[in-house]
Amino acid sequence: MRTALSIAGTDPTGGAGIQADLKTMTMNGVFAMSVVTALVAQNTTGVKAISEVTPLFLRQQIDAVFEDIRPDAVKVGMVSSVKLIETIADSLTECGAENIVVDPVMVATSGSRLIKEDAIETLKERLLPLATVITPNILEAEILSGMEIKSEEDMERAAGEIRDKYHCSVLLKGGHNINDANDFLITGNRKQWIRGRRINNPNTHGTGCTLSSAIAANLAKGFDLIQSVERAKAYISGALSAMLDLGKGSGPMNHAFNLTGEFSLANFE
Repeated sequence: MRTALSIAGTDPTGGAGIQADLKTMTMNGVFAMSVVTALVAQNTTGVKAISEVTPLFLRQQIDAVFEDIRPDAVKVGMVSSVKLIETIADSLTECGAENIVVDPVMVATSGSRLIKEDAIETLKERLLPLATVITPNILEAEILSGMEIKSEEDMERAAGEIRDKYHCSVLLKGGHNINDANDFLITGNRKQWIRGRRINNPNTHGTGCTLSSAIAANLAKGFDLIQSVERAKAYISGALSAMLDLGKGSGPMNHAFNLTGEFSLANFE
């Protein structure tokens, strides 16, 4: 069985962060593992508090995984401070990690900021160049590219700028009033729009976490990057189409929409 590791913060309501990553990786057919960067008190309405782990404990967690069950892919999500980013970059480099997917999380769906200002430069300098692919949304891509993005043409230019700056493939996600379902992928000299199905569902909590984790799971299974992105987007569409409605804010998707088997049967009657 192939394996994948999520390095990210938590979400006690289960729709985003490591909890969403573990569900997604499992549903995409790999053995899912996790390393916690921060305990995050959040729900569908916003982030209440963040308690980071120490750099030493973060390193100990990563070492514990790699020395025992080596991951075939690694997804890196929320990392909010300079020291933790440096620790992850050093650890992944020394371990020779492969198939690294970085979701450069800066702002939650609720609008809450999730990274310290000084950590953004460290993220750019240390972590992004290690990535196989990064998955910024429009707001994050504006920060990484230094340009305003108002159209699909802007998305293409910004993705190119980010690729050239950080020497990694880029999946620039649509939405944020440009388009809801179409993402632009640039890898090496290849450029491709990955078209998606627009789904009228306001509950989008954790979509970024879920997409990047699904990409990592498919890379772990041996699919190439384009195939991994296409499969991940199809999974997201299914999870959104299930129209789960939980919480008082932007609720979570149904990560287990395709779960079958005797242990997933309906409630006891």
